[in-house]
Amino acid sequence: MNHPLSSTIQPNGHRLRVLVVEDHEDTAASTAMVLRLYGHDVHVASDGRMALQLMSDHSPDVVLLDLGLPKMDGWEVAKQIRNQATYKRPLLVAVSGYGREADRLRSSEAGIDLHLVKPIDPDQLKDLLARFQTVVVP
Repeated sequence: MNHPLSSTIQPNGHRLRVLVVEDHEDTAASTAMVLRLYGHDVHVASDGRMALQLMSDHSPDVVLLDLGLPKMDGWEVAKQIRNQATYKRPLLVAVSGYGREADRLRSSEAGIDLHLVKPIDPDQLKDLLARFQTVVVP
């Protein structure tokens, strides 16, 4: 019997490269652990500047982006990712406690593809990434 946190590598065999940008250490660690159990290649950044460096180093397919970050907020990180021609276009997902309509609008304006409000259910995250995997060409 498969455990609910077992690997979700799709038939195309492509492991997603996921960047988790989260300043809360426990949240970042638990999210990264779950994503690794799903079979993804995961890197973690604790602030916006580190996130931009890891973008260059690892070219992620998906960025899970907290918005309330030190040094540079998530909206600015998203804008810089979208403005860099050298980056491929990853799926940008805001994962934040900011859930007002104004926050969602600001996310959209910054180039964020999807805005989720914390806490997110691991099954919701698993389903989201599985759907995205089906359209990613390795």
